[in-house]
Amino acid sequence: MAGSPDPGHPSRAAALGLSPGQAVQELGWDDDVDEGLRDGIMDAIDGDLVDEALEAVDAVVLWWREEDGDVADGLVDALHDLAGTGHIWLLTPKVGRTGYVDPADIAEGVSTAGLTLANPVNVSADWQAQKVVRPRAGRR
Repeated sequence: MAGSPDPGHPSRAAALGLSPGQAVQELGWDDDVDEGLRDGIMDAIDGDLVDEALEAVDAVVLWWREEDGDVADGLVDALHDLAGTGHIWLLTPKVGRTGYVDPADIAEGVSTAGLTLANPVNVSADWQAQKVVRPRAGRR
């Protein structure tokens, strides 16, 4: 069942490398997201996810589906509140799931937004996570 906790991996979010005290913004939430992963992220940062940032955030969790439109637009929007050294975790449905985003569309969107794909992480049965960062020259 989508969003159900995985008792074998209570801290699947640990793979995202988030730590207590970090400010993490969440964009693209809907009723199809993995609630167990969200809970794990909040446990990892020892706080709530923010939807509207008052200051720069350390990371953005961006839930994105094919029907959400152009990946580049979503990534550019995610940069708005992101600190210069921050990163985006782009979460898209896995192959065969509703809303699956073709890897070529992700790569094109990341490039168009002027960003770089870093490491993918397996965090959910239904969602894949890909770390998106600014090119080294663009980090402050």
